[in-house]
Amino acid sequence: MADPADTPPTPSAVQPELLALRDRIDALDRELLEMINRRARLAQEVGEIKKKEGSVVFRPEREAQVIDGLKTANPGPLKNDGVAPIWREIMSACRALETPTRVAYLGPAGTFSEEAALGFFGSSIVRVPCANFDEVMRATTAGAADFGVMPIENSTEGSVARTLDLMLTSPLFIIGETSLIVRHNLLRRVEGMDGITAVCAHPQALAQCHGWLSRHLPDVERRPVSSNAEGARLAAQDPSLVAIASLRASSEFGLHVLSPAIQDEAHNRTRFVIVTHPERHPAPRASGHDSTSLVVSVPNRPGAVHDLLIPLKTHGVSMTRFESRPARSGQWEYYFYIDVAGHPDQPQVAKALQELRQACAFFKVLGAYPVDVH
Repeated sequence: MADPADTPPTPSAVQPELLALRDRIDALDRELLEMINRRARLAQEVGEIKKKEGSVVFRPEREAQVIDGLKTANPGPLKNDGVAPIWREIMSACRALETPTRVAYLGPAGTFSEEAALGFFGSSIVRVPCANFDEVMRATTAGAADFGVMPIENSTEGSVARTLDLMLTSPLFIIGETSLIVRHNLLRRVEGMDGITAVCAHPQALAQCHGWLSRHLPDVERRPVSSNAEGARLAAQDPSLVAIASLRASSEFGLHVLSPAIQDEAHNRTRFVIVTHPERHPAPRASGHDSTSLVVSVPNRPGAVHDLLIPLKTHGVSMTRFESRPARSGQWEYYFYIDVAGHPDQPQVAKALQELRQACAFFKVLGAYPVDVH
């Protein structure tokens, strides 16, 4: 016989105050739904005007300004961290009424790249999972996707070299960025640590969990695969394999979490850039919180790298990132990847870039875009 204490209360047993509060919440939910639909109808009207003008549906700087404005006006108790994802989903659903947004990212389902794509664009998108970073760029260049999502740097392991190399020669340019706190989890089809023969994950994830793996699975093979979700897919087929992947991947492939958050750096974060083709999308205008990304090379002479910094200092432009990559010329030459704060629409940034270009043997703007403000 069931214990009466375990029986859920009947509606009549619920306190009247609680019932009244629930009724008010239900009424507010209906009001919110009506207001969101009113917004959607206005968005459809905007979409009709854009079609006549031939302008694009998605404007990252406009959406950044909307969210910044809402955060400034937010009276609480809702925290600002909760405002952005709510409105991104609303804007995503409204955009989808105008035209579907196709987004390419490293697949399959359950990758951090997919999570970044959904966080930036919202869930009302057409997902285009790709086998590797090269395919993401190809799909976006060819028009199979409107946008691509590429990881560009990690707070533990630094830059993602393949992304930098692809951006050097690609016609695509950056129109936005987003970042994720990346928590890696050890996943397996069965419970327990016995009988594990290999750990499957993307090379970046294996590197980010190097210390934990050395302590807990020192004699187990570390098997690089195309993505963490691909590792999860393999682990779902073979009980002797474990994967390093997200909680989303554990749900997607029905895996047990043997150990959560095994990354060596507790605040491990990955930054992603959003790329598109200039023939299909214009460069974002200044939003007030922007970054400009460049790749340059300099003549092989004394003081050449120092000369790169002078225009930035002269015009008061802050450099937020400076990275070198081999030019693969066999002559010990390098490309320098630079991020500066601001947008070329701002006079001081425009002047600094103009003078910087004159000091360079090679100069390419990879994009100017709203930054991911936390």
